[in-house]
Amino acid sequence: MDELHNALPRDRFLPLPDHNGRSSADRLTGIEVEFAGLTPEQAAEIVRAEWGGTVSREGPRDLVVSGGRFGKVKVELDITLKNAWVEDVAADILGDLVPVEIVTVPLAYQDLPQIEALLVTLAKAGAKGSGAHFTYGFGVHLNPERPDDSATIAIARAYALLEDWLRAAEPLDAARWVMPFVDPWPRALVDALARAETWSLADLGRTYAERAPSRGYGLDLLPLLEDACPDTLTAVPPDQLKGGRPTFHYRLPETRLDEADWSLAYEWNRWWVVETVAADADLLAALAQDWQDYRAALTTMRGDWLALTKRRLHEAQLL
Repeated sequence: MDELHNALPRDRFLPLPDHNGRSSADRLTGIEVEFAGLTPEQAAEIVRAEWGGTVSREGPRDLVVSGGRFGKVKVELDITLKNAWVEDVAADILGDLVPVEIVTVPLAYQDLPQIEALLVTLAKAGAKGSGAHFTYGFGVHLNPERPDDSATIAIARAYALLEDWLRAAEPLDAARWVMPFVDPWPRALVDALARAETWSLADLGRTYAERAPSRGYGLDLLPLLEDACPDTLTAVPPDQLKGGRPTFHYRLPETRLDEADWSLAYEWNRWWVVETVAADADLLAALAQDWQDYRAALTTMRGDWLALTKRRLHEAQLL
């Protein structure tokens, strides 16, 4: 693990940077956490005990805790097939391989520590993350509200240039590699984003639809683009468009809520690095030029880009 990752706090959530002079203080974030070891009923009761409210059923396997301190919280088995009967059979056969998922409404930055506290309580009650079994491949999804258009493009560019660094510091569990939702962005998309200084959001939408027309990436931009510029997504297969929302959908982090050295704050702070690079125009431009030079050189190897990224971030002294 590199110096910056080692320095990221694990006991507090860093505030997202402002973009283009506009405060990020009011941006909301939805959280989704997958885990095993508890039934949906047990998990829902823990949510109710922690935050208040009433537990009710919503479908054959899904529960809702409503009326509590943080609005509606879904607690569900994360399985979606074409037939409800088939889903029931699959859930019975697969057991803990089908994770329980807790899904919050968009929350304020100051409420994020309450999610951390809930995860600690769930772990004490027996919730297990990806590291508990070689077949587990459970994720944490962060859905931060997007800022204005130019900042949204800058964040996409920063993620493209930092993705190798994010993955190298926290390699994915083997079980997650076979999941359909954590692929790295295609190199052709990174190449385009490195040259995207003057893009509009429509340019981002058209290029993403052409070069990454799938929900299967560690950062899935399709919900954001479907909300902001749906007309640019005509090249995307219809089964990949599940509805728009004005948020990023970052699902690279793994759930490790039962491990002592892991925290949700740490994963949030890794996203903070992405947004902090995006908010620094000079740093982002330098990384983009580094990428173009790296791709143009005939003697570079895949690992060389990681070294370049680490050096650039070290020089920037972000913390």
